[in-house]
Amino acid sequence: MTIKTIISNAVKRLKDEGKLLTPDFYAEAFCKEAKKARMIVEDCSHLEKSTKLLNKELQQDLKNYHIKTMKEFVRYTVTKLNRMNPSKCSDILESQTKLTKRILQVASVLHNKEVALLSQKTIQLIESSSQPEQLDSLRQRWMNFITTYDDTFLEELKEYGAVDSSDLKKTIENLHCSNEVSFDSNADLSKISKLLVASFVPSIASSVNEQIAQVSERLKDNPAILENDTIEDEIKSIISLRIALDNKTVKEMIGSIDGVLDKLSLRLIDMIESSDNSTIEIQKIKRELESYTETTVTNFQVAHKKLFTIAVALEENTKILSRDLKGHSREVEALSNKVHNLEKELEEAKKESKEDFLTKLYNKRALDESMKIKEAEYKRYGRNFSVVMFDIDLFKKVNDTYGHEAGDAVLTAFAKILKQDCRTVDIVGRFGGEEFLAILSNTDTQGGAIFAQKVREHVEKARFMYQRKRISVTVSAGVSERAKHISLDATVNAADEYLYQAKKNGRNRVEYKR
Repeated sequence: MTIKTIISNAVKRLKDEGKLLTPDFYAEAFCKEAKKARMIVEDCSHLEKSTKLLNKELQQDLKNYHIKTMKEFVRYTVTKLNRMNPSKCSDILESQTKLTKRILQVASVLHNKEVALLSQKTIQLIESSSQPEQLDSLRQRWMNFITTYDDTFLEELKEYGAVDSSDLKKTIENLHCSNEVSFDSNADLSKISKLLVASFVPSIASSVNEQIAQVSERLKDNPAILENDTIEDEIKSIISLRIALDNKTVKEMIGSIDGVLDKLSLRLIDMIESSDNSTIEIQKIKRELESYTETTVTNFQVAHKKLFTIAVALEENTKILSRDLKGHSREVEALSNKVHNLEKELEEAKKESKEDFLTKLYNKRALDESMKIKEAEYKRYGRNFSVVMFDIDLFKKVNDTYGHEAGDAVLTAFAKILKQDCRTVDIVGRFGGEEFLAILSNTDTQGGAIFAQKVREHVEKARFMYQRKRISVTVSAGVSERAKHISLDATVNAADEYLYQAKKNGRNRVEYKR
């Protein structure tokens, strides 16, 4: 066995015994492994040689004290020499024991749970007749604590004041804590603004008015205005306005329901009058119903009886109506089948159509087919093309403020501008909603950007009119070039990303990779 193997076994022994890798523990483990391997190492023979120099009584004493290392041997020898004056040695030992206990008592009240437990355990062993193995084990625990103790947790207090790891009391006195809670102002204001904008939306009314829409847009674009003192009154006004819109809508709904109930009541009376099964009693109930008010209803049993009679009469009328409907069931079924077939034909016609019904431009299906053709030309002949994605800014606001008919008029007018500004070789269409797409043949990013700017300026200067009212309209665009991307999908996605940047950077602008 080589020295390298003994060293490896010694380190493994320390690990198995749970001891730290200190010089004393390592020397002890190394000598044990060397002895086990029957290898004579001079450094491990010092204790044995020194022991043989003592008399048999002292050698036996060494065995009783379990002396295993030269350090312990030296300590034993020093102690023996000190005990040449037994009385003085005993007094010193007693004083040292008392001092050790007092130190341990002080350590037990420090603000460290592990130290307190070790101190209490040590005091118990000192006061009892403990064995050397127990003291050795406890000494090892103290050594482990000193070796592994980590006070870096105090570094977390540096942001509140100076930290002195040797004086915790001074450290606490130096701390400057504030009751104020720090927060990310911008992030919190953004969240609050979103909540406020959501609260501005009427819960019953179908749309918001211009004032609510303007304040909502201001809060979305700049949440920091919430820090201004003047915004509080404006928000209160908006909330009151939202409540008023809901109240107005509720009144209109109630009025509508009242009208339906009035018509239903009249229809019920007409049915009773025209019914062949009407009797003199039903005619009497009808006249009473006409003069019925909430103040005259005092006997619910009588009211119930009269309503039950009406229900019986209505049931008879329903049976007659049911017989009539059964007689026409074949005709209804034939009409239903015809309508179903027409709906299927209409759906198939829509699928085959390539024209958007509103703007008369290409629809999404036609645009997808055109892009596939352009992609094939690019792969085979290297014919580059650009994709421009347009989106009408704040289009929802137009619908909410002026109505959907006005929104349709804006879409139609923008489609005409798009068609007017493009070349005959270009393809333009409605991609969906207020989004439009242009496919520009043999055009790079710069050419696509020039086209997009031309359309944007045209829209900005145009007069969009609806019912003699001018509607302010702007458009944002994103441009990408096929040659700069790995696929058609990547090209379209890039145009969409640049369109998003244009929206994010303030709208009414064109974004592309410069």
